[in-house]
Amino acid sequence: MNRHVAVFVVLVVLLASCEPGHRKSRILPAVPRGAEAVTLKGEPLYITEPTPSVSEKYRRAREEWKADKNDADKLIWYGRWTAYCGRYREAIGIFTRGIGEHPADARMQRHRGHRYITIRQFGRAVDDFEKAFLLAAFSPDEVEPDGMPNAMNLPVSTLKSNIFYHLGLAYYLDGEPEKALEAWTRDRAVFVNDDMTVATLHWIYMTLRELGRDEEAAEALVAVTDSMNVIENQAYHKLCLFYKGEISIDELTGGDYSDIMNDAMLYGLGNWYLYHAGDTATARVYFDRIFAGGSWASFGYIAAEARLSALE
Repeated sequence: MNRHVAVFVVLVVLLASCEPGHRKSRILPAVPRGAEAVTLKGEPLYITEPTPSVSEKYRRAREEWKADKNDADKLIWYGRWTAYCGRYREAIGIFTRGIGEHPADARMQRHRGHRYITIRQFGRAVDDFEKAFLLAAFSPDEVEPDGMPNAMNLPVSTLKSNIFYHLGLAYYLDGEPEKALEAWTRDRAVFVNDDMTVATLHWIYMTLRELGRDEEAAEALVAVTDSMNVIENQAYHKLCLFYKGEISIDELTGGDYSDIMNDAMLYGLGNWYLYHAGDTATARVYFDRIFAGGSWASFGYIAAEARLSALE
């Protein structure tokens, strides 16, 4: 590493360790007693009781961190499993501690930014992901292990691809589509495999359509084919094929999706009715189906909230 790069890295580390700014302070906004967050309309959101398996994995992660509080990996898993238990504000506190103790570790900002999205603090998420991007810029990329493995037990994302992907999402949810597009296309690192390709191109396509850049949107999906090897992002894959006119609505909605992917599918379809036909009524039908499912931490649920908030 040459002298100029070394100086830049030191400056980035100092930047990442500075919490106050025009977007955030260390103190999270207050919520009603017992709530984890509030919707964009101000309605409280409460924890869903975790399964015994998740609770046990959280307990083990906490004990492992307590046994070695200087280990960055153990702190990250403690924070991740705290979030998987639905205790997102507590997880944010854990990652904030990690940022203080490991200021050069981009993973701390990346995971805290994710949970800021969950509690609808999009501006704070943007700040974290932008800092994570700078911190990770001069390091080799690394596969991110899954807390909740897919059916093939194969992780489908990396640290850098997750930073870019979630940064774009945070901008999108915060009502800044041009900046979202910049984040998603800033580096081809987001397209590490077919899963990340279809997920990212799905958001890029929707954003371009909403901006009225229909030709660019169509060009973005050229790389998506029916023969892609998609392990867990089936809803995003089918949405892209639907946008291209290669499958019907019945084929799209008839898929066997997880709860999170089902919300993604419903959001993509509802949003399609908005930008394709200006059909607000039908869009609301699909968004209401998302809300009825109650998975308020899913990106589809949060995006539906943000879209309705913008419409109203």
